[in-house]
Amino acid sequence: MTLETRFHAERAFARAAGAPLVPGNAVRLLRDAGENYPAWLDAIRAAKRCVHFEMYIFADDAVGARFVAAFAAKAGEGVPVRVTYDWVGALGNSSRRQWRELAQAGVEVRCYNPPHLSEPLGWLSRDHRKCLVVDGQVAFVTGLCVGQSWEGQPSRGIPPWRDTGVCVRGPAVVDVAHAFADSWAASGPPLPASEVVSAEDLASEGTVALRVVAATSGTAGLFRLDTLVAALARKSLWLTDAYYAGTGAYVQALRAAAQDGVDVRLLVPGRGSDIAFMQAVSRAGYRPLLEAGVRVFEWNGPMVHAKTAVADGHWARVGSTNLNLASWISNRELDVVIEDDAFGHEMEAQYLKDLENTTEVVLNRRLRVRAAGDVRVKRTRGAGGSGGRAAAGALRIGNVLGSAITARRLLGPAERRLTVPGGLVLMLLAVLSAVWPKLLAWPLAAICLWLGLALLYRAAKEPRPEPGSNPRES
Repeated sequence: MTLETRFHAERAFARAAGAPLVPGNAVRLLRDAGENYPAWLDAIRAAKRCVHFEMYIFADDAVGARFVAAFAAKAGEGVPVRVTYDWVGALGNSSRRQWRELAQAGVEVRCYNPPHLSEPLGWLSRDHRKCLVVDGQVAFVTGLCVGQSWEGQPSRGIPPWRDTGVCVRGPAVVDVAHAFADSWAASGPPLPASEVVSAEDLASEGTVALRVVAATSGTAGLFRLDTLVAALARKSLWLTDAYYAGTGAYVQALRAAAQDGVDVRLLVPGRGSDIAFMQAVSRAGYRPLLEAGVRVFEWNGPMVHAKTAVADGHWARVGSTNLNLASWISNRELDVVIEDDAFGHEMEAQYLKDLENTTEVVLNRRLRVRAAGDVRVKRTRGAGGSGGRAAAGALRIGNVLGSAITARRLLGPAERRLTVPGGLVLMLLAVLSAVWPKLLAWPLAAICLWLGLALLYRAAKEPRPEPGSNPRES
């Protein structure tokens, strides 16, 4: 690649992601809870200035208790500790006792986007980020949440969930710190000036260049970047995703890359998915990928929760964003996008190792390949990985039902499994509408009333322009 070509590619990536390329970093790849959790806890224990923790799921279990104890101990030493969690992610996973224990220890805890009467659909936007920033010097960006599922239960023969994170040191930590500061301010007063990190505070720690893509609702920076990478990949594009439900535009980007000779692979959960519904949604999207030459692999373990990508052994992504509309468009997400050959090759090596525990999905059943030691795994209940999985699932089901109704294309077996319950639900709604119309009319009226009151409330809160001012000039 010539210098001019590299310059134009850099500008394209920066514009697509909305994030500059930051050189001079050291990046460490962390696999599963066995490498991530100890590194996080060591950093917390070594903190001298401040600890900032943003987590979608912070479970009240044995794993969560270790982090509660570490945060409480550090706060007891007089170090400011600030924790923000997501309201939906906490449902069924966290407890008031847990938050009360942290508060009593001096830890400041905030909840992102709890239900509010003035925002009936506000719950659709979640804080799905997972990051830890300590002293403004070291940052962890990851797909892991805090919970027993990620460690598994070896004594009961339950393996840990497969997941990936990174540890970053160097100038890019500033961008992760600013991402946390933005999330913190979204739920209350901003961070004190003493805890705000500036670029002047950090020196070069290595040779790795990376971007920190901190997505918020409606920005779609990583969607543009993912699509651009699929278009620019020349040799390979290997993806791992927990709740795949690709949009038409992204599916077409993957298909075009595969048809152009790029080795495109997608690794997703198999029978061990923690959400059976999302497995059906993902499978409904296999056929257009397989027909174009994309290779699809299903994980044989209890759950693969990682959200990673590596292209041409040079470009790599690790973070919280799933390949579905909710993550790309609606949620607050955080990923690091690394441009480095050594790290890219490490990601490729890890991917090939992961494929040893997968079954490849093929269009011809007789060609189906299973990895050695493949066993059926019980689905685990509890921590779910994505606050937007329902929206992503609805998108995929809508695509399938739309294809069936309009006869745009033939449906595969996995897609037909979605059309049966979809048809039954529509028939049930038709019967209810005919026999008991009030059963549907009253909820619809309540929803419309709620939306109307919310709009009036928000209109009343909007500041009125001062006399003589022109609102169009604002």
